[in-house]
Amino acid sequence: MASTENPDPETGKSEPIPASATPPPSSAASFLDCRKIDIITRVLLFSATLTALIVMVTSDQTEMTQLPGVSSPAPVSAEFNDSPAFIYFVVALVVASFYALISTLVSISLLLKPEFTAQFSIYLASLDMVMLGILASATGTAGGVAYIALKGNEEVGWNKICNVYDKFCRYIATSLALSLFASLLLLVLSIWSALSKRT
Repeated sequence: MASTENPDPETGKSEPIPASATPPPSSAASFLDCRKIDIITRVLLFSATLTALIVMVTSDQTEMTQLPGVSSPAPVSAEFNDSPAFIYFVVALVVASFYALISTLVSISLLLKPEFTAQFSIYLASLDMVMLGILASATGTAGGVAYIALKGNEEVGWNKICNVYDKFCRYIATSLALSLFASLLLLVLSIWSALSKRT
């Protein structure tokens, strides 16, 4: 350990070096920093889920397509509600957006009234993990259907449609990417809550 004394060249005696006058960061300041990070993360979560929802529900596209048994091309629409997986995905995004908004407001309230932090933090941590499971499962389900739309499946006779409905597929891909980002944010919030409990 380094010495805290400074020898005087004239007398040869050691003089103690005064300790730093800067006090350690208070627990209150640390609490405020944690709550601010939590609020920022939840605002990002709300933005990501809401944007993914808007992109998904506006992905409809209509193209002139040659149908079997029809001599001339007919307008055919591609919509998210054509697939149960996409419907589940949209419902999960609605729930996640609503939860992100409510949890952000709760987190702001805890910043103003820290005496309720211990009780509500447990609820938020549990709900974060539940929402992570819902959103991740919906993203995976929709991603599987989107992959078939992109690549098709020759073995069962499912044709790819992204070569025709390019806008529809781009919107779905964007929504899936945003949903994946939101899932990562929920994972970060869950880990953050677990580490906060341990400390």
